Amino acid sequence: MESTLTSKGQTTVPMQIRDHIGAVAGTRLVWHAMPDGSIVVRAKTRSVLDLVGSLKAPKGKRVTVKDMNPWR
Repeated sequence: MESTLTSKGQTTVPMQIRDHIGAVAGTRLVWHAMPDGSIVVRAKTRSVLDLVGSLKAPKGKRVTVKDMNPWR
């Protein structure tokens, strides 16, 4: 598959790729230039905020923010 870059630096992601990654209008794409010259593009589908509450502190093992940042 291929797409063409416009004079404004825009391109269309082919439909098969959009379907494969579940991209819809508004999906953010993250671009990575690799040392070997290749480009990796991934769909940013989740925020780190989606993970809030997914980990529970072991009983009696709470840590304060101050203790998490001892170098300050």
